[in-house]
Amino acid sequence: MLTIVGLGCSPEDLSRGAYNAVTSGAKVILRTGETPAAQAILSSGAPCATLDYIYESCRNFDTLNKKLAAAVAEEAEKGDVVYCVDGSVAEDVSAQILLRKKKDARVFCGVSKADAAFAAAKISACDRTAVSAYSGGGARLRLPLAVYDVDCDLVAGDVKLRLCDLFGDEADAFFVRGGKAKKIKLYELDRQKAYDSSCVLVLDKIPLLKKTRFDFDDLVEILRLLRAPNGCPWDRAQTHESIRKNMIEEAYELVDAIDSKDDNKIVEETGDVLMQGVFHSVLGEERGAFTVDNVLSAVCEKLIFRHSHIFGKDKATDEASALSVWDKNKLKEKGQTTGSQSVCDVPKNLPAAMRAQKVAKRAAKFGYDFKDVSQAAEKVTEELGELLAALREKNEAHIAEETGDLLFSAVNVGRLAGADCEEALSESTKKFIRRFCRTEELILADGKKMQDMSADELWAYYERAKRNG
Repeated sequence: MLTIVGLGCSPEDLSRGAYNAVTSGAKVILRTGETPAAQAILSSGAPCATLDYIYESCRNFDTLNKKLAAAVAEEAEKGDVVYCVDGSVAEDVSAQILLRKKKDARVFCGVSKADAAFAAAKISACDRTAVSAYSGGGARLRLPLAVYDVDCDLVAGDVKLRLCDLFGDEADAFFVRGGKAKKIKLYELDRQKAYDSSCVLVLDKIPLLKKTRFDFDDLVEILRLLRAPNGCPWDRAQTHESIRKNMIEEAYELVDAIDSKDDNKIVEETGDVLMQGVFHSVLGEERGAFTVDNVLSAVCEKLIFRHSHIFGKDKATDEASALSVWDKNKLKEKGQTTGSQSVCDVPKNLPAAMRAQKVAKRAAKFGYDFKDVSQAAEKVTEELGELLAALREKNEAHIAEETGDLLFSAVNVGRLAGADCEEALSESTKKFIRRFCRTEELILADGKKMQDMSADELWAYYERAKRNG
């Protein structure tokens, strides 16, 4: 029979049931004998052993806990064992490993190291977070927070670096050692005089206006405050429809920032795009239609479903096969079985060249396409002739129609040639702007004005500008 006992943080924390288990005559194993609560067991005269020797042979925390659990499990196969850990059983990783393997184990949970530290710092909250200093960096940390097992300055330094990035160097904190709390700044965590197994870092909640670092929850809270009855009059007046174009504008500003390779601008514009998403989520929440959590859940569900080559049984060995799996799953997800459904699903508000290419690409997946680039190019010639005919008719509606047909045909040529037509047109526009500006520079340098020159003269200057890039 295996019994796991949480010894708490001091000799006074041992419950009557835990005391009876420790003194029952079963073999007592202490995870470590270096804590005050463990020292009380050792000095009681009860026969017991410690696993301190295992610490010396382990290179990381994961290996340590696996070896601790294995050693206890081996002894439990031979007879009754009481395994004692400091703090609470729920806080000890080796105990959790054992509980997954030994479903019939008895547990005396014990006083939590985090709870004791919160009490010492006089912080009371029901939504507290507690983690070991040795735990990985994957957990999302929220305030109020207790980080226990800060048992040396090196560990304290690691914890400090991680938390300063989340909450700021100057965040108020408590350093709890031996049940006594000392107020410090977060950056001072690795500058304390002494460390031992009882050391815990505690952070209380930080008021919004005193924060220097923010997270996703803060963004949601700010948008809710702006939309509140006493919030910002402009923000309160907005609807999904009134701000819909803002997302397009912010997305283009992010693309410009990416093109400029300016990380600070990328950070700023990414934040603006994210803010627009949260704004729509808060508007949906107010209508009772959906929440921020619904939005996050939907996008995560979509990513998992469409990446079935990662999270499912599909296979993909390169970029093309991965995209093929994505497209297959997208059709299945949207319930699209016909070409018309797929083509009509292309967003109407995409830039015209991008939308044309996407529509043609989806039609091609259902076999509706040119044989090759040459055949598509013939269509360009045909459409150009029809546009010229419309010009001779001087029919504005017909001219607009044939202009669109010509552009759509040109997009098909670019698509079949393997070009991103939106990107290609954008680059050509940039190139024209660059050459136009250079042309004007050359003209002005000669003491002339563009407006006063003939088309042939302008073209000659433009050719000079082209030779200069």
